[in-house]
Amino acid sequence: MIVTTDELFKVAYGQFAVGAYNINNMEQALGLFEGCMRSQAPFIIQISRGARSYANPTMLEAIIRAAGDIYPEAIFAVHLDHGDEATAHEAIDSGFYSSVMIDASHEPFEQNVAITRRVVEHAHAKGISVEAELGMLGGVEEHIAVDEKHARLTDPIEARQFVEQTGCDSLAVAIGTSHGAYKFSGSQGLHFDRLAEIQRQLPGVPLVMHGSSSVPQEEVERINAAGGALKGAKGVDEDEFARAVPLGVTKVNIDTDGRLVWTRVHREYFRDEPEGFDFRKPGKIFVDAYAEFIAHKNEKLLSAGTLGLLRQALASGVR
Repeated sequence: MIVTTDELFKVAYGQFAVGAYNINNMEQALGLFEGCMRSQAPFIIQISRGARSYANPTMLEAIIRAAGDIYPEAIFAVHLDHGDEATAHEAIDSGFYSSVMIDASHEPFEQNVAITRRVVEHAHAKGISVEAELGMLGGVEEHIAVDEKHARLTDPIEARQFVEQTGCDSLAVAIGTSHGAYKFSGSQGLHFDRLAEIQRQLPGVPLVMHGSSSVPQEEVERINAAGGALKGAKGVDEDEFARAVPLGVTKVNIDTDGRLVWTRVHREYFRDEPEGFDFRKPGKIFVDAYAEFIAHKNEKLLSAGTLGLLRQALASGVR
């Protein structure tokens, strides 16, 4: 069942965070649905501009609808990730997305407000939720590239003003994470003090953590042992997710980790099976490995086992 992120967040706020996972192909979709059914968790399917360019929006929609038919008990939102204004409006008009993100965080505050407000008005007229972003994460993810000297944490006062002026349903905040596999060095981590102050200014408003892959060192080591060259990759400590939930974080974006699982499976398979050429064999291994990874992440996000709670809330009129 496809729902809006707003419907998910009404149940999740203060209790758990919903995992938001990017997909680009059939194998990722199957692994995502299977993992969330194993862990009995709701989830958000994220489609980025890069995914739309790679697989075509029509193909992605067909894959998601088919996966929904295969797993009829699943409850999830379909979300445009990091859309510019034109792409956000296109997604809203498509009739398929239940949620869109407008990312104008690279613009001056007033321009970010104006762009976001236009998207909110369009989306809300069609019953679609909107996520916006304030503050800038460092790192690289597809078309997004921000060097660390230009990255900045979200200002709590600005965050309150931004939500009041735009009417967005949720806000992606910069609290120390970054895009890609190289997030932290040394003992750096999340700025929980900043997060707490943002929540104080925006009580009850769902907050979103982008760039939240944990970059598991076991995956990195196995990739490198199979011929990879990922050096110094380090991500968010997944045990910190539970600390963020009481502070208003209701959505956590995870993309890089899924790519690492894909890379590890395929590097190891073709290392161990040098005569292999049937891509379906490593594909099946990946689906199971990705499902296991997703179920584990949902445990860390505290969303595992909440599907029944969400189903009851929807039945009682949380919409």
